Amino acid sequence: MKTLVTGAAGFIGSHLVDALLRREDEVIAVDNLSSGKMENLQRATQKSGFKFVRMDLKEPVNLREILDGVSIIFHFAANPEVRVGETDPSTHFRENLLATFNLLEATRLSGDGKVLVFASTSTVFGEPTQLPTREDYGPLYPISTYGASKLGCEALISSYAYTHGIRGLIFRLGNCVGARTGHGVIADFIRKLKANPSELEILGDGTQTKSYIHISDCVNGILIALEAFIRSDRRIDVYNISSPDQVSVKRIAQIVIDEFGLKDVDVRLTGGVDGGRGWLGDVKVMHLSVDKLRKLGWHPRLNSEEAVHVTAKELLAVAP
Repeated sequence: MKTLVTGAAGFIGSHLVDALLRREDEVIAVDNLSSGKMENLQRATQKSGFKFVRMDLKEPVNLREILDGVSIIFHFAANPEVRVGETDPSTHFRENLLATFNLLEATRLSGDGKVLVFASTSTVFGEPTQLPTREDYGPLYPISTYGASKLGCEALISSYAYTHGIRGLIFRLGNCVGARTGHGVIADFIRKLKANPSELEILGDGTQTKSYIHISDCVNGILIALEAFIRSDRRIDVYNISSPDQVSVKRIAQIVIDEFGLKDVDVRLTGGVDGGRGWLGDVKVMHLSVDKLRKLGWHPRLNSEEAVHVTAKELLAVAP
């Protein structure tokens, strides 16, 4: 089928593009390359069914025409840095909400009842009182502008699904890790240890505990849920994707140190803010229920610790 992927040169988007091309879909990749890299699409550019369009969704050009004949839109373009919201909240408004609105409007005008697949985030839940947290948990009170902007995008997609005939499939992702990732705690620890192998600073009190899923399991879950959604008559649906367990930041630090082969590293905790968080808006404990996705036959190949180990190996293998 003919698909379009926004944020295609980014971490998750590029892995999704590779998976779609493996199943011989025709893929139009859209990215403004502000953080994405063409090297992430090196394999894709060698495929005959691939086309790249450099475009900023904040100011799209000819997007409606590009969507002609597209049946599924994977919307993965976003600013993923939660911390930027503390100093520049408008970034998440423009990069997440405005970009999503522009895409929805172009989709509405293009017609044809397209399916829009959206990469949301576990941070829309804020700090839920129920762990593991199911998709139907509420009310939702995000504690970061990033989480708020993603929740706003979910609401926009739902409204377009019920008003304009667009079908929406939303994925609330846990911490997705793997090759090509350039942000997050694992990449951050690797950068710090390369700069100073004798010392590692951990933001917060180190007890932050979250779920981590490898990109291969994440993309597999997306495609399994999409197949089920296409066969259904639902206008909109939501799935969590994450590993069913958790790992602490202190444990991640030790895993990365071990993969480096380092000894006697001085691990320092900053103590953090607001009860030991790494930064304002940091959700200290995240644990998603993935029972809904498992009922479709999906099972992650790696647990959280294994995903961290594999990711550290993958990043170190290509690090300069």
